Parts: sequence; structure tokens; C-alpha cells
Amino acid sequence: MRQYEIRWANLPAPIGRRPVLLLSRTPAYAYLNKVIVAEVTSTVRGIPQEVRAGRKEGLTRASVVNFDNIHVVAKPLLGDRLGVLDVSRERELKRALGYALDWPELKIL
Repeated sequence: MRQYEIRWANLPAPIGRRPVLLLSRTPAYAYLNKVIVAEVTSTVRGIPQEVRAGRKEGLTRASVVNFDNIHVVAKPLLGDRLGVLDVSRERELKRALGYALDWPELKIL
């Protein structure tokens, strides 16, 4: 497991099984029992809290990482790897997180 991978996750009801983007730093996966993820959805609202993802990232259709829906999940709830969001897009991820948390210093990235 590593940061920015997209994996299946079995999230609690009513969410259920869905793709998520791993957000925890890569070295942490060796020792943490729970990690931070953001939901991936095909419902695109076109808001700044979203980062686009699709076939290039291992998904079957156009989707977004929705930073309004961040979770801390137990590692055993994470499943197969679907793909990865390229590290070159880190600015987009940080900007979306800045909007979701209303942190102005990240919105300007």
C-alpha cells in the first residue's frame, strides 16, 4: 500500500463497497492499523473539493475523488488495488483538501 493508490474499500453502511484514494503517507502503512482515505465517486458535481480521475487512474469510468467525504478506516477494510493517482497531481489534491476543510493556505496551490 502507498499514498495515492486507489483501492476498493468496504466502508460502513450505508456507504458500502466503493473505491477510495489512500491519503496516509506511504511509510505509515507499515505500522498503522487505521488509515485516511477519500471516497471516489462517479457523481461529478464540478466543485473545488473534487479531483477528477478515470481510466488512466485504473477506474472504469469518469469519476472524482471527493474530499468532502474523508474517512479513517481499518486497513483490513481495504481491498484490491485499482490504480494510482500520479504524484504530479499532488497540488490538485491539496487544493481540494483546502477547500473541503476551508484552509485558505491550501486553496491557493
